Amino acid sequence: MASVETALKEATTVIDGALGAALVDYDSGMALGTIGGGKDLDLSVAAAGNTDVVRAKVRTMDMLGLKEEIEDILITLGSQYHLIRLLKGRGSKGFFLYLALDRGRANLAMARHQLKKIESELEV
Repeated sequence: MASVETALKEATTVIDGALGAALVDYDSGMALGTIGGGKDLDLSVAAAGNTDVVRAKVRTMDMLGLKEEIEDILITLGSQYHLIRLLKGRGSKGFFLYLALDRGRANLAMARHQLKKIESELEV
């Protein structure tokens, strides 16, 4: 099993086009770990803001009576992809991995595949 630090490091080194990554507690909106980012990508702000996105989607699914689980949420921007992957493993409910990608360098299908693998190895 990988630690938070190891998982985030893997996300930004193995996934082509990764700009930054975070592990976020969506009950509090706090980032439990971050890597990358920069002046144009404040990962603490992204963690808090994307918590609202996750909460809104969970609430909407409840109102619709959907008994599905969210795998991931994709936000596409002109120059970036933002990928939110909700964790499902034992003891990891209430957390998500957030990954920002350079749209010109990233392969979205491979990024989703690799993030799923990283999630499966992560110990929260």
